Amino acid sequence: MKKPIITVMVKHPGHPPFMVSCLNELKTLQSLVDGNIEVLPVATKLLIICNEEGKLLGLPYNCTLLGETLVGTIVLVGVDGEEFDDVPLSISQAQVLFPEMWEVESC
Repeated sequence: MKKPIITVMVKHPGHPPFMVSCLNELKTLQSLVDGNIEVLPVATKLLIICNEEGKLLGLPYNCTLLGETLVGTIVLVGVDGEEFDDVPLSISQAQVLFPEMWEVESC
């Protein structure tokens, strides 16, 4: 069942990630990444959402996760079946699993 509001982790280029609650709607997620979304699987229950045309648009470097160079704002979100869900990580868990997200000097 689709949750109307979900908690996601947002990371802007050059800044550490933070948690935010948002409407679980395509328009809201598009607004967070400033364009059409591209969904990249990270794990069974974890996805990265980024701007589908970010590299073509020359958006600023954000970080490199799992060998993928990400630009513009990225959003980590959970997934439940075919629906977006609360991100299944806390900030401290994400810091351990993805330390590159905190390397703001290189972003």
